[in-house]
Amino acid sequence: MAGVWSGGGTVTLDDGSTERIRCRETAAVGAGGAGLNLTLACASDSYKFDLSGNVVSERGALSGTWSEASRGVTGSLEGRGGNGNFEVVANAGGFTARLSVATRGSRQSVSIRAESGFRGATIALARR
Repeated sequence: MAGVWSGGGTVTLDDGSTERIRCRETAAVGAGGAGLNLTLACASDSYKFDLSGNVVSERGALSGTWSEASRGVTGSLEGRGGNGNFEVVANAGGFTARLSVATRGSRQSVSIRAESGFRGATIALARR
């Protein structure tokens, strides 16, 4: 999963409208091999987000922190995962989102579903 990834997808905004987005992800292994440091920056013509997260795995249980730079939001995350695939729930002061990442070779799919702020995003990435 470590490396630089790029691709695109669709973001669904709070009003239900959708826009095409272009994304770039950088992932690096940390915490002695048990952690993952991830940044995901995506933008459309009128919307952008810049996520970063640090996750540690202990027997398949994931925990860590995340932030969204353009909105100044930080929070915690918990979930399960392994072998390049994970599902986490990210929380921050009234905001909750589910993030799923599935990695198969040089392809990766990312799904984000939120309860507020924006409804979600579906992204397909390829390793560069």
